[in-house]
Amino acid sequence: MENDIILKIEHLSHRYNPGQWAIEEIGIEIRRREIQGLLGSNGAGKSTLMNIVCGVLRQTSGEVFIDGINTRLDPIEAKRRIGFLPQQPPLRSDLTVREYLRYSGFMRWIPSTRIRQAVDEVMEKCRIAHFANRQLRALSGGYQQRVGIAQAIIHKPALVVLDEPTNGLDPNQITEIRGLIREIAREHTVILSTHMLSEVQAICDNVLMIEHGHLVFAGTLEHFDNYIAPDSFHVRFLAPPAAEELFSLEGVLRGEQLDEHTFRLYFRAEADRIIERLVERSVASGWRLVQVGVEKKSLDSIFAALSKNRKA
Repeated sequence: MENDIILKIEHLSHRYNPGQWAIEEIGIEIRRREIQGLLGSNGAGKSTLMNIVCGVLRQTSGEVFIDGINTRLDPIEAKRRIGFLPQQPPLRSDLTVREYLRYSGFMRWIPSTRIRQAVDEVMEKCRIAHFANRQLRALSGGYQQRVGIAQAIIHKPALVVLDEPTNGLDPNQITEIRGLIREIAREHTVILSTHMLSEVQAICDNVLMIEHGHLVFAGTLEHFDNYIAPDSFHVRFLAPPAAEELFSLEGVLRGEQLDEHTFRLYFRAEADRIIERLVERSVASGWRLVQVGVEKKSLDSIFAALSKNRKA
């Protein structure tokens, strides 16, 4: 349904210099109350796309609609529906948490009669109320990030855009911020920009992938996982067979010999079944298998595969 679409992007392109397109012909629809992962390598065009969506940058061509409102024709009304946390939270380190959030509320056009309630509610939601009177400079990185998220949602926007929200945090802080993002998604649509596959897999419902300014993937996390499933493993033998004999095993597509004792095998069936056959054959033939491990695909290889599919 059309009214279920919170963000609609049509034929969006932008260039900083003549002939140098940062993004080109991007088309996206994002529905309400989902966590959308925006994945891409450095320089892929993620920041350009987010800055255009949030009204920081004016696009060269194309249209962006926030909750049905054209950002080019009515930018102020569109911005009322957006909350944005850039990679570096826009904090005022000399202010207390309460002072900063009051300031953020005024900047977001919250009426003065509702500011106190809005601040109290968002501090409770982000679990920072116990630090209300503490200066921002005295907070840990994890709590500063919570304050950054609080300023992004204080005006209850329909769309919340988070740029690398767990960057630089320790594992415990990352887990806490991910939990907070899931809670926020119950009431808001969240776009999470990151270069980390683990981040997308941990909390996102759907995935967008941008590479070289083009949208190369848009779909569910389950569909995306088909691209990142491992398809190779490495093996090491003390008495290795001839490479041709190893590569001809059932289920093996092809292989590479890495050194005198080590090989990489690419498979098409379940890895466990091939490894079981490999162990049995090694024992029967005296190959003396000493190491076997499934290899994960690199982000670069996923980008390459998706880019190739796009051009096909």
